[in-house]
Amino acid sequence: MNNTLSVLALLVAIAAALRSTWSPCGLSMLSTITPFGERGRGHRYGVTCGWFVFGATLGGLSLGGLAAGLAVAVHATGASAPIVGALALGATLVVVVSDTGMAGARLPVHFRQVNERWLDAYRPWVYGAGFGFQIGCGLATYVTTAAVYLTVVLAALTTSPTVALLIGVAFGLVRGMAVGLTRNSRTPTALLAFHKRFALLQPWADRTVLGALAVSAVMLTVAVGSVLALSVALIVAASAMVVRLGFQPRSIDSEAASATTSAAPATPESVGSGNAATSGGTGSGRLSRQRR
Repeated sequence: MNNTLSVLALLVAIAAALRSTWSPCGLSMLSTITPFGERGRGHRYGVTCGWFVFGATLGGLSLGGLAAGLAVAVHATGASAPIVGALALGATLVVVVSDTGMAGARLPVHFRQVNERWLDAYRPWVYGAGFGFQIGCGLATYVTTAAVYLTVVLAALTTSPTVALLIGVAFGLVRGMAVGLTRNSRTPTALLAFHKRFALLQPWADRTVLGALAVSAVMLTVAVGSVLALSVALIVAASAMVVRLGFQPRSIDSEAASATTSAAPATPESVGSGNAATSGGTGSGRLSRQRR
């Protein structure tokens, strides 16, 4: 069971990290840390990206640390493999219900942005590593999929602190590496074209998460070996597919967009000025970065 949970936790972590790139905060980073943006601030794009990945990896390590502490607690309970498997399956099905909007309910999230004023206030290693850390830990900024929560739960249920730490690091590293996607966007026009193409891929990112959850549910059902568990899993999976194919519920991203400004750059002028595409701050209001 531990090996199965380790593989599934890693699968869910990677899927959740990839999907999180389309969050308002993730898109903000792809609009802010760019070759021409860093050049305009007198910094080197590659160096800033390096610090961002470093910070994101540390953030993932902190997420893994949380999961590792919970893994120790789970191990101390001495729970049997069937019970652990049932808990993992139950958590997976809850996340499926949340992400698809079934029953009109979602797990709680928060809408928080990094503070883009750091771009003018600090050196590139500070805002690079600082932004990366907040994004890499998964829970400090926008949460676009409940699979982030499931990553922690599955990692904890492995009962291995080492595995839990590694899963957290994998999550942070994948999130951090996404900053390099704009490496070829050397002009505002090229960046706008990139964002248009990137936006078209979001539905596939959603399907990737749903696929990872489906695989996890099936494998956990087999591991648990319960007819009841299989029946419940099939019902939830079928209902989730109906929801996905039949209609699109109001997404977390659309809720975030109504609370804050859009993360995609609006005009070439706004991108060319070096401004982030979103308003910064902590989600309590709009913050406009002013150069000093």
